[in-house]
Parts: sequence; structure tokens; C-alpha cells
Amino acid sequence: MATSAASLRKHSVAEAHVTSILPGGDVPVYDHAPSADEEALAALGYKQEFKREFSLWTTFCVSFAVLGLLPSFAATLFYGMGYAGTAGMVWGWIVAMIFIQCVAMSMAELCSSMPTSGGLYYAAAVLAPPGHGPFAAWITGWSNWIAQVTAAPSVTYAMSAMLLAAVSINQPSYTPQNYQTFLLTAFIMALQATISSMPTKWIANSNSVGSSINIAALFIVIVLIPADTSRRDPKFTPSAEVWGTIHNGTSYPGGIAILMSFISVIWTMSGYDSPFHLSEECSNASIASPRAIVLTSGVGGVCGWFLQLVVAYTVLDIDEVINTELGNPWAGYLFQVMPKNTALVILALTIVCAFSMGQGCMVAASRVTYAYARDDCFPLSRFWKRVNRYTDTPVNAVWLNWTVGVALCFLIFAGEIAIGAIFSVGAIAAFVAFTIPIAIRVFFVGDRFRRGPWHLGKFSKPIGAAAVAFVALMLPILCLPATTGSELDPTTMNWTVVVYCGPMLIVMIWWVVSARKWFKGPKVNIEHAMLGREGNVIDGQEYESSNEAGESIKPLKGANEIDKSAEVMG
Repeated sequence: MATSAASLRKHSVAEAHVTSILPGGDVPVYDHAPSADEEALAALGYKQEFKREFSLWTTFCVSFAVLGLLPSFAATLFYGMGYAGTAGMVWGWIVAMIFIQCVAMSMAELCSSMPTSGGLYYAAAVLAPPGHGPFAAWITGWSNWIAQVTAAPSVTYAMSAMLLAAVSINQPSYTPQNYQTFLLTAFIMALQATISSMPTKWIANSNSVGSSINIAALFIVIVLIPADTSRRDPKFTPSAEVWGTIHNGTSYPGGIAILMSFISVIWTMSGYDSPFHLSEECSNASIASPRAIVLTSGVGGVCGWFLQLVVAYTVLDIDEVINTELGNPWAGYLFQVMPKNTALVILALTIVCAFSMGQGCMVAASRVTYAYARDDCFPLSRFWKRVNRYTDTPVNAVWLNWTVGVALCFLIFAGEIAIGAIFSVGAIAAFVAFTIPIAIRVFFVGDRFRRGPWHLGKFSKPIGAAAVAFVALMLPILCLPATTGSELDPTTMNWTVVVYCGPMLIVMIWWVVSARKWFKGPKVNIEHAMLGREGNVIDGQEYESSNEAGESIKPLKGANEIDKSAEVMG
């Protein structure tokens, strides 16, 4: 290289506020003057390939769009209201949000220390005990990918169902057919994929508009329902009944029913990890991205609870809402308590917000797919990790996810129980992926974790432990069917275990048979030089220069003392 390392490098890995797969004395080699964000990413082992055109606000906009409070609440009303009634909705949301915020804060701390698109997958690889990093990354990565790749089709399917239900309401003679739902879902996902393939700045602006609509629609609905409800005498349900009555729609005791209703909160709030996956496109990522995670979870939690209160105080007949002939509990609720025209307006707002949410899910999922393909996790990874030279975005990864999403939508033809499984798998897959690196950080890391500029201080481990305990409690709860005994049959069975554990079993078999031999975790794709110390070096291009102190910087030739997962692609 013609340019000396002395004039280009600024910090070694040890000087950066990151927890990296690279040894502390490693020095990234640049052919230009790097920005602070680029230095942090290089210290993690990656070169800058995206434009950093996301700010704290636009990153929050994407994650809030992925959160999609209004469409998410509408899609999961069956669980929140149907399992435990109004008491479960108001109390359950508060309790669940306290612990979900613990998960979000622990994740934000990891993001500040490792601001890379690989996110949770990278964190699991780095923090796992020596020798276990690749396996931890493999399980975390695939679980997270399953959660991400099922998000857009599940949201868009729900949107299509609401759209066709609205048509049916206005034209009673029309009955939606499965093939129409499928084609509409595939078409809408194609529109979302097209937007997600655009340049980063265009995507940021699009999501900024979408999130603004989401926020405005949410507040309009929260105000409009109590203001224009058709309920009379009384206009609202008494507080004693709202807060004190558990409408148990399960075969379990009331406490278990409330825990089961948490699936509504968990699924609704599962989008706050998006800033982690967008951190390589965010300016000042080690601070802005974790702030966006916490902001998304906090604002979403408060606004979602107000929406829960509005519905809980105005619903008339829970059984009628859950078993509505319209086929959608949200539509059933709206037409139970609102004038027809107002109900249609709110339903239309929900559909618009669902499009924005699905598009945000598509963006986040494509960045996850790109990050994993960059480390050769997929067949044909060389193709999926390609960044389009015109848009500087992972277009191939976007359309891979669209293809997988359309394939999942064929479950529409298998019936409501089958297609409903892509909703349930999202919550458990996301929770598993969120918690593995947090659990490793709390119980196994010791002093190997290097805090970023955003951290929890002395509360880091207690908050992380609370997050892990909550997830450990909820994982089996999320797999329980609503009914037991003679009432349990294939139509009432909770298929989450099959839909999630089936693919994960295949992934684990793949690991045992083949992947453990070639998958070594995150791959470094930037040239690094190690300050002349023998042994603790990694493979790379032949390079020799001098550092600022005049010491020789040796070529990288071996890999004796660091985890083999740190590979340099020459």
C-alpha cells in the first residue's frame, strides 16, 4: 500500500469503545481518512459499505414503523382481549412492558458496544465462552432471521385480510377468496420490497413519512374512539369492571391466562431491535442506535397502553368481538362500538399504517439477511451479500426475503390455523434471538465485555438478569394452547412449537452434519495489521509499514491466540 498506516489509522481495536472479535492490538488499515463511525465499524472487523444517512429520528421512524402499534394491536387483539379480557389488557400490558423495557435496554447496551448490522448474532459470537462463539452465533442468527423474515408476510397478510374485509362490509354479496388474499399479499409485499431496494436516503425519507402517519393515526384513533363511540348508558365501562374482571378465554387459571395474553404485547413490541440492524447506515451509531432502541420501546409501550385503555373502556361484548363474522376481531370491535363510517375510517387508517409497518419490516429483514450472508450463513451467500452499485443497498437480500415471504403465504391455502402460525412464531423466535446474547453477557462474560458510550452502568447485570428471567418464564407460556383436554384438537392447537422448532431442528442438524466444519462466526472483511507481537495475529494481506511511534507493523500470517471466527477476507 502506498499510503502509510501512520497517516491513516487513528485507533487500535483496544482504543475503540467496542467489544470485537479482533484482539485489542489490531489496527485497521485504511486508504482514506475514516470517520468516527467508520473507525468503530472497522474495529468490529467490517468495512463501510452503506451510506450513513439515517439519523436518530429516521432510525426511530423505521423501528416505530416496524413496531406498528395500531396494526400490531389490531392483528393481536384476539390474544390480548380473548385470553384475559380487559383486566389482562390493562394490567398485562403494564407488567409485560416493564420487563420488555429491560430486554430493550440490555439490547441497547450491546448495540452501543457492537454497532453492526449483524446485531444480536455478532454479539452472541463475541461474548460466548471460548470455543462456543460460532454455535451461539449460528442459533441466534437463524432464530433472528426466522423472526425477521416472517414479519413482513404476517403483517401484510393481516393488512390484506382487513382490506378485503372492508370491501366485504361495503359489498355484502362479496366473499373474499383465499387466492385473492394471496395475490394481494404478494403484490403489496412487492411494493414494499421495491421501496426497500431504493437508496438509503430515499428509504429513510419514506419511513419518516410512514412513521409520521403511524404516530398521527395512533393519536387520532385514541381520541376518536372515546369521542365518537356509539355506546350510551353508560358511555364507558366502569373502572372496577375494566381493571378487576378477568374474562378468561382459556382452560387455565386467571393468572396463567393473563400471562398468555402477553403474546399481544410481545408481538406488538418486537420491532425495537431494528435500530441495531440499521446501525451501519446510522450516523453516530454507537449513541443514536441504542437511543433509538430504548425510545422505540418506551414510546411504543406508553402509546400502546393508552390504546389498550381506550378499547378496554369501550368494548361491549368480548365474546362477540372474538367470534365476529367479519373474521377480524379489530373490525368486529370497531363495528360494535362505532358508527359505520367512523369504523371504516379507523379501519382505513389501520390498513395504511400496516403498509408502512410491513415496509419497515422488509427493510430491517433485508439488513439482517445481508449481514448473515456477508458471513456466508446461507447457500449462495456470495449473491445475497452483494450491495447494489446504483443504490448502495442490499437489493438481492431484499428480494430473497420477498421470495421467502411469498412462499410462506402459500399457507393461506391451508387454512386460518396454518397461516396464523407465522404470527406466533415471530414472538418466540425474536425472544430467543434477543435473549441469547443478553444471557451470555450477564452470566458468562465477566470482564470481556467492553462498554460503549451508551450503557447501564451498575444496573447492567440486574436489568439483564430480569430480562432473561422474564423470557425464560414466557417461552413455555407462549407455546401453550388456549384449551386442554377434550376441547383440544388440531383447530385449537398452538402450533408455535412445530412452526418454530421444526426449522430450528433442521438448522441444528445442519450444524452437526456440516456447518460446524465451515461456519466460524462473523468474518472480518477489512484489512487489519497487528502491532508486532508474535502469535496473536490473524490471516490477512501481506503488509508492512510503521506506526506513529515508528514501530514496525508486521504482516498478518497466523491465528494462534484469537478465536478462529475472526477471518480476514483478503
